[in-house]
Amino acid sequence: MANSKGNFSNHKNAKGDRVVYSEFGNNANSPATERAVPNLAPNQQNLRVQASRKGRKGKTVTIISGFQSNQETLAALLKQLKNQCGAGGTLKDNEIEIQGEHKQKLLEILTKLGYKTKISGG
Repeated sequence: MANSKGNFSNHKNAKGDRVVYSEFGNNANSPATERAVPNLAPNQQNLRVQASRKGRKGKTVTIISGFQSNQETLAALLKQLKNQCGAGGTLKDNEIEIQGEHKQKLLEILTKLGYKTKISGG
């Protein structure tokens, strides 16, 4: 009883990183626990095309949002759009970002592919 703190001071995991109970195993990101993304046909998706400079040090990017497709479909579409615009781009949070201002060109390309698209913003 001389050292009442002795039982708790030697805990190496004081932050709470330790898993106390897990019903489905060790893998927290298993396919069974991921949210399913519907893979709708292009004519059932309503997309918004807009140009933005916010948070990019004055550089303009064209953002296409409103996708309801899986990551593989979006990656293939991103590659096609980058090739046709002759610019770089990325996929972030189910949005496609193409470097530069390509609103009209992307609107035409996506309409030819069967997507319902609108230009958003000024």
